[in-house]
Amino acid sequence: MTPRDDFGRWSDLDRPPLNVGALRRALVREGSLWREVDVVQRTGSTNSDLVARAGVARAEAGLGEGVVLVAEEQTEARGRLDRKWVAPARSGLFFSVLLRPGDAGVPMERWGWLPLLTGVAVATGLARAAGVDTALKWPNDVLVTVGGEERKAGGILAEAAGDGGVVVGVGVNVSLRADELPVPTAGSLAMAGAVSTDRDPLLRAVLRGLDDWYGRWCAAGGDAGACGLQEAYAAGCATLGRVVRAELPGDRALVGEAVAVDGDGRLVLATEAGVQEPVGAGDIVHLR
Repeated sequence: MTPRDDFGRWSDLDRPPLNVGALRRALVREGSLWREVDVVQRTGSTNSDLVARAGVARAEAGLGEGVVLVAEEQTEARGRLDRKWVAPARSGLFFSVLLRPGDAGVPMERWGWLPLLTGVAVATGLARAAGVDTALKWPNDVLVTVGGEERKAGGILAEAAGDGGVVVGVGVNVSLRADELPVPTAGSLAMAGAVSTDRDPLLRAVLRGLDDWYGRWCAAGGDAGACGLQEAYAAGCATLGRVVRAELPGDRALVGEAVAVDGDGRLVLATEAGVQEPVGAGDIVHLR
């Protein structure tokens, strides 16, 4: 029998396809945030697809939150600062979710916590389901340890979607091998010694964690301190306590010790000048 190369199901037996039926049964249920789970074989970017769909649907009939779009392969995935995210088919978790925090009464000025909230859900879900130590690099990188070195295994990107929506995209390297790394500083759960690289339970764990944290955060009106999110993020953040360089918009840079994540989700740096500077956007480099 000729393999079904168009579907890609049999091209790598170590990377079986997701079971969409089982995912829907596990996640789309009464009381859950998740209303719809779709899996596509290949697309450019789940974030771009869901942003476009949310905008059109909201204008016509209204697309509520809780939609999950998962891709087995992405060809034009984007990270922060328009960085590309490329990985072999079925080698990771590549998905986006639609959230509408405004409908729950969360003020827009607190929506900046969504990528950090998602980071907590991703890191804790993967640690629990894959049995690996995970950490967060501010604001939204997921780190694992490979051979005693920190490696980036995942990233998060939040984008506005239509009228009052936010699409949060997640990419995590699960079974990526050393010879498949896009850059030497990348890693994967498998390379970090994961006890399981079965993507179905990994995705369920992450989405259940996201449901839980998002519910708590919304119930607190987006107050990250009141719902415990600020404390949870700080506890898992590998950036805190280290000397870092913040590469800021406008070709500026700031060096200091990362001492806190404030109530607005900003990274607070203590500089050599003796002042504390909050950083709300920028690229962070761990110096030591």
